[in-house]
Amino acid sequence: MRFLFPCVLSVCCMTSSLPALSSADLIFHSGKIYTAEDKQSLQEAIAIENGKILAVGDDKDILRLKQPGTRVVDLQGKVMMPGLLDAHSHAIRGGLQLLSTDIDSQMVSIATLESVMREGDKSGKARRGDILLVNGFPSSYWSHLDELDKHFNQGEWKDRPIIFVAWDQHTGWANNTLLKRYGVTAEQVKALKGEAVNTIGHHQDGTPNGFLADAGLYSLMERLPPYSQQKLLKGAREALSEYHRLGVTGWMDPIANDAPGVKFTNASVGVLPIYQALAEKGELTAHVAALMLAPSKATPRDLDELDKVRQRYLNVPNLTIPGIKVFADGVAEYPAQTAAMLEPYRNTGKYGELLLDPATFGKLVTAADKRGWLVHIHAIGDRAVRASLDGIEEARKAGDSQIPHSITHMQTVNPQDFPRFKSLGVIAVMQLFWAAADPNSVDLFKPYVSTTAFENQYPVHSMIADGAVIAGASDWPVSTPSPWKAIYQGMTRKGPEGVLDPAEKLDRMDLFQAYTINAAKAMRLDKQIGSLEKGKQADLVILDRDIFTVSPEAVRDTQVIKTYFAGQEVYTAPQPHNKEAKNESL
Repeated sequence: MRFLFPCVLSVCCMTSSLPALSSADLIFHSGKIYTAEDKQSLQEAIAIENGKILAVGDDKDILRLKQPGTRVVDLQGKVMMPGLLDAHSHAIRGGLQLLSTDIDSQMVSIATLESVMREGDKSGKARRGDILLVNGFPSSYWSHLDELDKHFNQGEWKDRPIIFVAWDQHTGWANNTLLKRYGVTAEQVKALKGEAVNTIGHHQDGTPNGFLADAGLYSLMERLPPYSQQKLLKGAREALSEYHRLGVTGWMDPIANDAPGVKFTNASVGVLPIYQALAEKGELTAHVAALMLAPSKATPRDLDELDKVRQRYLNVPNLTIPGIKVFADGVAEYPAQTAAMLEPYRNTGKYGELLLDPATFGKLVTAADKRGWLVHIHAIGDRAVRASLDGIEEARKAGDSQIPHSITHMQTVNPQDFPRFKSLGVIAVMQLFWAAADPNSVDLFKPYVSTTAFENQYPVHSMIADGAVIAGASDWPVSTPSPWKAIYQGMTRKGPEGVLDPAEKLDRMDLFQAYTINAAKAMRLDKQIGSLEKGKQADLVILDRDIFTVSPEAVRDTQVIKTYFAGQEVYTAPQPHNKEAKNESL
């Protein structure tokens, strides 16, 4: 898809779409309006009535809808586009992380880390009860376990329970005091079977060394003191504020029935009450497509239990619950290597743990299909991606519902599976901020995997060429919530170690589609939002630069001037000189 610059407007087409006897509450004109409609040129003006789009077209036609009392805004050539959407975000956890101590993936020295911990302890940002928790560690930090043991299992920190969590939320490290408190012992390690033994790092005698991955980390994290309702609400408000500042007006929460510090069961309500509380206060000014986490080896009977929770939150304004999320595997970086691969890791000869059961997963997808639910699957390794596609294929053969099931993350995809996304109607929900030549994709991955796996990391250009639909996502707080930084990364694939397969760079228009209409499709909200079409909700953003012509670096640094949700302003960049008027300008 390509767009025309400068815009060429089809007057006859737009005139036919104008309402016959309507007037607008709000009109924006003299802009470059990106509608995200397929093969649609940029438009000049848009009219809004009762929070919905009345018409989009050229200035002359849209301004005819002006009546006494209509608010008219001159865009002065500025770009307007649909509110951006994030198709995979743990937003409330992201808001909580903004309120916590985080080293933001920096390889800081031990001395700096200790200083950060002392400051976080003093301010309370690093405290969960009496436990010190620091987030955002780069995966490469776990290559220095001896240093962590030396500094945090003796001296000043010996008797203080401590846990460090990696940027990806899949790995971490805990000191002996915390491990002892929660019963992580050599006996527990010896009881682990198969690939699961990699989830608790240990010495040769089985004694834990503090490193934790996936299930090993999660079982400990859910035993930390839970957040209060007040703190969760504060985190949710922080997330909303941050997203509005970035121009994001909706997201898919992939594990909304799970909450930090609470043991998950099928009866868990997670953060759903938080979304409900915000909605009841009129504060949920974003679309949230909340998914129910299902066990990786869930059966159709598990769906009955999950539906009991789902039914309690079906009529919450701006909240939908379109389906379930399932984990197929873990993460690929050394030393975790819990992602499921088609070829074994070179250092261990192991394939990583496939969490779902290929023999029964198709039955689960089929059961979800019959309920009208989408299935959203976490898959990092190429084997996990293939198993996910296999399960969806089985469901399609059982009765094609055309529900937009999706697979997310997909660090590596085997080329044989590229065309299956189109043929099976599967949306690829991608975190393209990760598509960079950096330690995670090179140093901690390349030496340990097959050439095919390394050369097919985040292969989005190839997948689009084979007809795949790519939806944009962040996985916040695993990485930045900024779609602008992710769009830049998708355009350049640059990193500190060069460019990650330049053939997989995407055109900016593909990326704008990914974060608007394609993300709306993944959320099952494309009939209501995702593009600027008559009848859809008026979720809009106004930008400070021409994102269609500036450099990728300038796109990365885009600032939002205003964000609108249902035609109401929910964010305005500080501009004290602006004055409200009947014919106002930005």
